[in-house]
Amino acid sequence: MDSAATSQPATEAKAKDTTLIYRQSRWTRLTHWLWAFALFFMLLSGLQIFNARPQLYIGKESGFAYNNTILEIGAENTDNGPRGFTKLFGHRFDTTGVLGWSGPPGQETPRAFPAWATIPSYYDLGTARVVHFFFAWVLSATLVVWLITGLINGHIRRDLAPRVEDLRKLPRDIVDHAKLKFHHTREYNTLQKMAYGGVLFVLLPLMIVTGLAMSPSMNSVLPWLNEILGGRQTARTIHFTVMVLLVLFFIIHMLMILAAGPINELRSIITGWYRTDPPKKQDEPAERSA
Repeated sequence: MDSAATSQPATEAKAKDTTLIYRQSRWTRLTHWLWAFALFFMLLSGLQIFNARPQLYIGKESGFAYNNTILEIGAENTDNGPRGFTKLFGHRFDTTGVLGWSGPPGQETPRAFPAWATIPSYYDLGTARVVHFFFAWVLSATLVVWLITGLINGHIRRDLAPRVEDLRKLPRDIVDHAKLKFHHTREYNTLQKMAYGGVLFVLLPLMIVTGLAMSPSMNSVLPWLNEILGGRQTARTIHFTVMVLLVLFFIIHMLMILAAGPINELRSIITGWYRTDPPKKQDEPAERSA
């Protein structure tokens, strides 16, 4: 009996160990963290650059003679003192203390985004541009390296390319996520494939392309780029919009990590090892990941 009692826990432990799989390669983990650092510094330095001209336009030109402003952040004097405002598509909002007019009590200043949200915290357009462009090249180089390695090792084809079966599972996957019901498997689920694919193949390339279109030095190299995007001002608006979408992706990404199990998710992207559901749970049709 003692022998049987000893072998049973050992068997159970061995079965439990089989749920720990190597899910993320070195290249995936390395590029993930490089993107995270690059996008963090690009975001905060980009907001500092935006503060130099806190308006967005649609079209090739801007100015008092044009009525093409879709976003404006600023400050104005009122009977109640200086107030910050944000105007979006003609709708005006009071954003005092956050956007337009912010700072410590008694030391407020007119600035689109507050000091705590920009790099550097004080107004310095030159430094912000140096930081922004440096990490933009880091982002671009990392994306190219990831694309090459992903094609070579099959990561893109195997893990990110959605299949017909994935699309059939999409409704169930949406319902499961709405219920915070997560399935831990080796494969990405359909929503993950669509989200990661959208970021890696649409948003990040679009961020890079619109950034190049805004650079005057690229006019002689790619003179047609501005025309395709509808002008430098439109490219700037698209660039800002992509930034907002990436921030939203990051927020949802963090919420999903917390809901699905932060320790397991962080271990996967740091060490590569990921704890999957027990085999029986994965084999049941009703419990399979959507």
